[in-house]
Amino acid sequence: MTTAATILITMDDLETAVPLNAAFEEAGFATDMVSSLDDVRRTVKRVKPDLVILTGAVHEPHAAHLTELAHEQEIPSLALLEATDSDQGPRSSRLGVTEVLAKPVAPADVVSTARRLLRWRDMQERTGIVGDSAAIKEMLFKIEQMAPANSTVLIEGESGTGKELVAKAIHEFSPRRGKAFIAVNCAALPETLLESELFGHEKGAFTGAAERRLGRFELADGGTIFLDEIGEIPHSVQVRLLRVLESRAFFRVGGTEPIQVNVRVVAATNRSLKERVALGEFRDDLFYRLNVLNIYLAPLRERRSDIPLLVHRFIDEFTSGTGAPFRGITPAAMQRLVEAPWPGNVRQLRNLIESMVVLAPGSEIRASDIPDDVFEGPALLPARVNQIPHDVEPGSREFEFILRGLMDLRYQVEELKRRVDEGPQRVQVIEVAGMPVADVVSDRVESLLPDEVVYRPGMTMAQVEKAAIEAALKETGGNRREAAQVLGIGERTLYRKINRYQLG
Repeated sequence: MTTAATILITMDDLETAVPLNAAFEEAGFATDMVSSLDDVRRTVKRVKPDLVILTGAVHEPHAAHLTELAHEQEIPSLALLEATDSDQGPRSSRLGVTEVLAKPVAPADVVSTARRLLRWRDMQERTGIVGDSAAIKEMLFKIEQMAPANSTVLIEGESGTGKELVAKAIHEFSPRRGKAFIAVNCAALPETLLESELFGHEKGAFTGAAERRLGRFELADGGTIFLDEIGEIPHSVQVRLLRVLESRAFFRVGGTEPIQVNVRVVAATNRSLKERVALGEFRDDLFYRLNVLNIYLAPLRERRSDIPLLVHRFIDEFTSGTGAPFRGITPAAMQRLVEAPWPGNVRQLRNLIESMVVLAPGSEIRASDIPDDVFEGPALLPARVNQIPHDVEPGSREFEFILRGLMDLRYQVEELKRRVDEGPQRVQVIEVAGMPVADVVSDRVESLLPDEVVYRPGMTMAQVEKAAIEAALKETGGNRREAAQVLGIGERTLYRKINRYQLG
């Protein structure tokens, strides 16, 4: 792949550019040296480069145009900065380049960095992973490290962050790439079917088992099995899965002969398995067997610089082959998308772009086309905690777990406040498992909860929402714009809810 790659080198710093050009040619790369933005445009039209290297003048306007062009074409870029530019990380983000190196730098080191960037680009093209943020770079680096091994991998991240894409990338770049990649959604099957789905069954093992069936582990022999939503599997299946991970052998349901398999297990969860272990809902020994290697996928709101790349990729995806001209997206609309909270992450963004491409008037996505509910973020609703005992003692393990949970809730609320950045968010809590908070934990824990309460037992969701709107209107003296800010929703959304609940 790299021997055929074309490297575009700017001649802003000839003392650096000339040795670099020679080093890349010696390493088997094709090179193009350019002296102006016009040269770059002509070169890109003639042959799309695989990597752009800025040797100098990185703060000049023409360099900004060059990096913008590379970004639009999804071409990685490498900037060589002067030693005086000490803040290289933030500087690279502001410049819009993929990576930076400080001068003086040996040509061999630049070639080595270029090879790594090209490997990552190849990985992204083959797997569909999009982005050049720090979070994506860290993820690609981990995939590259983990892929050659046989160790079990646990992928953690919110729903819609692309966990299956990462699992496929680990498989695709491993020695198992020529074998099967089998994905199982553990949350989609009941306990009885899940066991048969994973391990297979013999004829007559249960009612309806008319013939022998091979399980997913058997089908994945020599390859990779991806267990999505691993935290949802019941205890009985957890025990069997632990044995498979330890011995690489299992019995079909109703079978008596052990079956040996050579399978790499990659698991994923959108819930904290550590918390489930603390609650007694997940076996700690299974967690340790799964969590040998770990990858965390950052939510989209933590890598906002990737949103424009994703938007353009999705627009191209949904407009290709239609034959109808589509002008794209306006800068104002793009800015609104970058600022949205995206609780559904990449999946939510993709679905939104698809709907707007289909419905956009004038074949262009404008700011007014983006629905208000995109900016409302996840709903904060009263939640009941299952079976909290009455006799929780301060200082006990149960007490500390509840305390950590309440602190996590507070941190989440504060994060939502920061995201909205328009006014305070309110979370109302009155009871846990039907008991007053004071009956569950001590004053130390109760002091962590918000002061204001709008929920009462027996209230419907609509009544809770209506009460929250009434409280916000009262607090703001009827000022609807301020009330919308307090509630963290769009003003037009507030008007609709006021009419719905007849609060005029």
